Amino acid sequence: MDASPLGLWAHPELRAAAKSQDWGAVFRSYRTLAGLSQTTFGALVGLVQPDVSDIERGRRRVTSAEVRRRIVSGLGVPAELLHRDAPAPATSPVPVLELPGPGPDEDLLARVTTATNATHRVDAATLDWLDRLLAQHREAEDLIGSRPLDEIMRQQLRTVVNLYSSARGPTSRRVVRLAAEHAQFLAWMAQDQGRTAAALAWYDRSHEWALEAEDADMAATTLSMKAHMAWSGGRGDRTVRLAEAARWSAPGASLGVQGMAVQMAARGHALNGAAAEAHRLIDNAQDLITRASEHPEDEPAWMYFYGETWFELQRGMIAMHLHDWSGAVRRLTTGLAALDANYQRDRTWYGSCLAHAYGAAGGIAEALTVALPLVADAAAVGRPHSWNELHRTAAVLMRSGAKEGRQLVDALASFD
Repeated sequence: MDASPLGLWAHPELRAAAKSQDWGAVFRSYRTLAGLSQTTFGALVGLVQPDVSDIERGRRRVTSAEVRRRIVSGLGVPAELLHRDAPAPATSPVPVLELPGPGPDEDLLARVTTATNATHRVDAATLDWLDRLLAQHREAEDLIGSRPLDEIMRQQLRTVVNLYSSARGPTSRRVVRLAAEHAQFLAWMAQDQGRTAAALAWYDRSHEWALEAEDADMAATTLSMKAHMAWSGGRGDRTVRLAEAARWSAPGASLGVQGMAVQMAARGHALNGAAAEAHRLIDNAQDLITRASEHPEDEPAWMYFYGETWFELQRGMIAMHLHDWSGAVRRLTTGLAALDANYQRDRTWYGSCLAHAYGAAGGIAEALTVALPLVADAAAVGRPHSWNELHRTAAVLMRSGAKEGRQLVDALASFD
């Protein structure tokens, strides 16, 4: 039996299970034919091991369209076995964006795309290219948002996971580290799109792989990003606890990664109204990251976005949590003026926050002037976060009794 995904789908038992939508049977048959553990199989479909076990045993049914889409895409289920309205799996083994910089030569690309065959050994050149590709995708996501990259990154993670069976010695640990980085990025993209359950599952997977690879930076980062999720949900205490855990559970993390955790703790204290502690910690975080910038070679690739502009914007957010509306307007205005014009999603998010701050400070006309040009971008790339913030701004304006509130409500309704 051909062990490639296409070869597996020639098996009549697996085809019959997929045709009848018996996902438990699909999981069992696929894993048996491919020789995969439940953990490795879960990485293909974006599920944690207990969920894979529950589906196989019939204790859980696949009812979510999102989970079904991940299964279909992750396993490469042939379109002819699915209903007509089912999403078709991607056909390219390693889809990539057309980004600046040279790609792999033909020989290297062949090694990447055929590394599922155990006779091919994983080498440093392959992993170097995948590292660089992930870095480019991270930077692209800053510019175009997360949605266009979802399927690309799932395919890329599958490629990395498939490399593991061919890796030997220290190379195998590097493959696991690379898988952890991909899982963390998938978690961030799910979080950006408001898919909280998927984000938490991917963060857990990333953290597990980071520990296996002895990667303190990624282990700490996943906890900081879970703190970010708690902050997004308005849960100050949980934000602080997770941010603190990011520091004490990974003492070997870089200065920059430690600074990332400290700034998350600052956000949590700001949510709780603890102004002195929030300001103390954001100062501490900026000091750590400034020191880290003196030795960029010691920092992981994903720390590229921290800098003076970013901290100015974070101080603006802290001022908002503390209801220092004039301070928030000042900080956010300064930060936005320095933010790269290409960062459409971030400009939309912080601009929405600025509109809210203006409205809360009594600057009704200014709030509307800032908010209205952002509505289209929020609908396109800023859902749910920027979109929700603009709705909160509209509510602030409506409570003030100003006609501008109705103008913003009508503009938002035109995109609903």
